[in-house]
Amino acid sequence: WKIKMLLKGKIALITGSNRGVGLSILKKFSENGAEVIACARNESEEFEKMIFDISKKYKNKITPVYFDLRKENEITKGLEKIETISNKIEIIVNNAGVNQVSLFQMSSIDKIKEVFDINFFSHLKLTQRLMKILIKNKKGSIINISSNAAEECDAGRSAYASSKAALIAFTKVLSKELGSFNIRVNAIAPGLTNTDMMGKDVSKKILDAAINRVALKRPAEPEEISDVVMFLASDLSSYVSGEVVFVTGGY
Repeated sequence: WKIKMLLKGKIALITGSNRGVGLSILKKFSENGAEVIACARNESEEFEKMIFDISKKYKNKITPVYFDLRKENEITKGLEKIETISNKIEIIVNNAGVNQVSLFQMSSIDKIKEVFDINFFSHLKLTQRLMKILIKNKKGSIINISSNAAEECDAGRSAYASSKAALIAFTKVLSKELGSFNIRVNAIAPGLTNTDMMGKDVSKKILDAAINRVALKRPAEPEEISDVVMFLASDLSSYVSGEVVFVTGGY
């Protein structure tokens, strides 16, 4: 994607853009000429410096917006701010999420609801409001970051896998509702990815066993996920909608 400015003139919104896959998407979009609304939970000097350096390097505009996806009132305020930034948003990447591992019998319903609030309902709220901009302009691409956990359904993933599976179902339904407005909706289901979240709450033994089940015998790098996001955001995928792209290295 380094040869062409595939997103030149486009405005993209990315949630969870301050680290891991989200930060990689932010860099990839910037490199390809997009103006970016970078959403994160908390304001920090480190993130402010990162987006300053990225925008300086690629000569694009990056506007940070901070809100906590666990708090509905903050989401509402964040959306209000986003709407004042631009009425020409064309790309929405619902990337933010939380990992969770525990046996179902040890998981409180409140904890499961919290996982769904962050991984599913917050994306619905944000998409439902912002898709009005895409509908009005009759163009756009919505990309939901799910997980291969939605299909693998390993023990201990009742909340996480279910929330990511719900996101896939939502993706397919929304693609059918928005297709007539020239809006594409797709999901990406990454497998093991080399981010801070990968080893969290998981022992080295379990992680090594999971990597051994990957055909390529290694986790993905964040850039290998953001490359696929780039494809779905750009006109290279102009006839791709309602799809789930599994990026698992042959898991």
